[in-house]
Amino acid sequence: MDQREKKIYQAADFIKNKIGSREPLAGIVLGSGLGNLADKIENAVVIPYKEIPNFPVSTAVGHKGNLIIGQLGGKCVITMQGRFHYYEGYTMDQVTIGIRVMKVLGIKYLFVSCACGGLNPAFRVGDIMAIKDHINFLPNPLIGKNMESFGVRFPDMSHPYDVELIQKGHEIAKENGFDLKEGVYVAGTGPSYETKAEYKFFRFIGGDAVAMSTVPEVIVARHCDIKVFGVSVITNAAHDTEKEDFVNDEQEVIKAADTAVDKMTALFTGLIAYI
Repeated sequence: MDQREKKIYQAADFIKNKIGSREPLAGIVLGSGLGNLADKIENAVVIPYKEIPNFPVSTAVGHKGNLIIGQLGGKCVITMQGRFHYYEGYTMDQVTIGIRVMKVLGIKYLFVSCACGGLNPAFRVGDIMAIKDHINFLPNPLIGKNMESFGVRFPDMSHPYDVELIQKGHEIAKENGFDLKEGVYVAGTGPSYETKAEYKFFRFIGGDAVAMSTVPEVIVARHCDIKVFGVSVITNAAHDTEKEDFVNDEQEVIKAADTAVDKMTALFTGLIAYI
């Protein structure tokens, strides 16, 4: 066992000692401004990241930095209330350690969320987009010696986001009175927001939303044979960059994410009840 795996199992053992016999079916990663979904988790055990061996500490605004284990949609879930980003200076092993730890703890499904700029002209602030595919400009987290105990050297990424869950997500959204968009997520390194030319380029190559996270977690989850459902909350209209007053503002992104939390909670709760 190499040092990376030792760190993963040390963290998992610590968490097991905190949660006893509970075995989560699904993992959830909550992005910027979306951490309030965690308030819906019942019978919760809350573990701050800073207490978990080998876990980084989330420094991004809107990321509370807790691991929460409890019940959602009638199932046992484990939730990362805040994630780790490459732009924070962490290595890809650190960015994705939570996914592998959750795999060791037993998850079969991963639900990821993030705040995004909407590249698609049809998208408006507050919309929720199911991620059907992605384009990655971040380093691949599988670079380096393969962890054979987690997955194969060259995992297939033909369908990184589970088609059945996306279809069910549309049904759940309709039942709850909102329209679930669907599109391609573009992942960049950040932390600077994109230029006007970059927004145009990302639209040209097929992107519908852009942000600075999520894809490394999805790649690692698929490497671990975990089914994935991902959503992007559209928090700014990146297709309106030609407006003279257009500007990206971190606090506005957080506020916009807050407005979509109820929709995302209904979506994730319905899907977790379904699986």
